[in-house]
Amino acid sequence: MKNNLTLSFITYSEIDRLNSNQRIKKILDIVLTNKIVILQGKLKPEEETSLISSTMALVGRIKKFKGVELAVISGTNQSGFFDKIKIGIARGLIGERDALTIIGPASVVKEIKRNPNKIELLLKK
Repeated sequence: MKNNLTLSFITYSEIDRLNSNQRIKKILDIVLTNKIVILQGKLKPEEETSLISSTMALVGRIKKFKGVELAVISGTNQSGFFDKIKIGIARGLIGERDALTIIGPASVVKEIKRNPNKIELLLKK
């Protein structure tokens, strides 16, 4: 039997109106089916913390679940003062859509390497 890799893309508009708990639940529901989530945008720092806490609570309770791997890459490489102000205003108005978040089950994802310009997703065999 072949092992299939499934990526589940979630657009920013799908999570924009959800509260933090609903966002975490939506992501966990997908990850628990051994799918890798590609999220347009990024979670708030407290949501990332909650996601990690929730997954750690599930380790040992769900057979073969070993937690998650998570990485965020942001498209904000501007270093000028006015660029930072423009980005701050835009994020306040429309949210952080210029980022990409990858969340995958640790049983599938070996490692996520991140640098400012790219993400490398290494999978387990």
